[in-house]
Amino acid sequence: MKSIDITIQDKEGLHARPAGILSKAAKGFESKVTMTKNGKVADMKKIFAVMGLAVKCGETVTIAADGPDEDAAIEELTKLCKDA
Repeated sequence: MKSIDITIQDKEGLHARPAGILSKAAKGFESKVTMTKNGKVADMKKIFAVMGLAVKCGETVTIAADGPDEDAAIEELTKLCKDA
C-alpha cells in the first residue's frame, strides 16, 4: 500500500469537475484507491464519494492505493490533484 498527502490548490476545491476527472482516472487502475480527509474515507472510483468529502482549497487529503498498479495510481492521481 502506498499513500501521499496532498494539499488542494484549486480555489473551488474538489467540486464536480475535478472529482469527475479523479474518479474516471481511478477507475483505470486495478488497485483499490481511496481519498481520506479528517478520518473520512472515500472510494475514489465513485464520484459522489469524492464529492462527499467536501474538500476545499487549502485542505490536505491523503490518497492511498493498494494493489498491483499502486505506484502508477498514486503518480497519476497526484498529478491530477495538483493540476485541478
